Amino acid sequence: MLHWALVFLVVALIAAVFGFGGIASASAGIAQLLFFIFIALFLGTLLLRAFRNN
Repeated sequence: MLHWALVFLVVALIAAVFGFGGIASASAGIAQLLFFIFIALFLGTLLLRAFRNN
């Protein structure tokens, strides 16, 4: 999932360089959403593993 967030971030940066503001904004929003989902799942997994091991 982090891979896809980085892909959308790169797409947003390239679109912004070429002046496609709408595509850049949409890609950046998708990248941000995927990144926060990744962080939430990562932290949830860490907590579950911590409680399961004890």
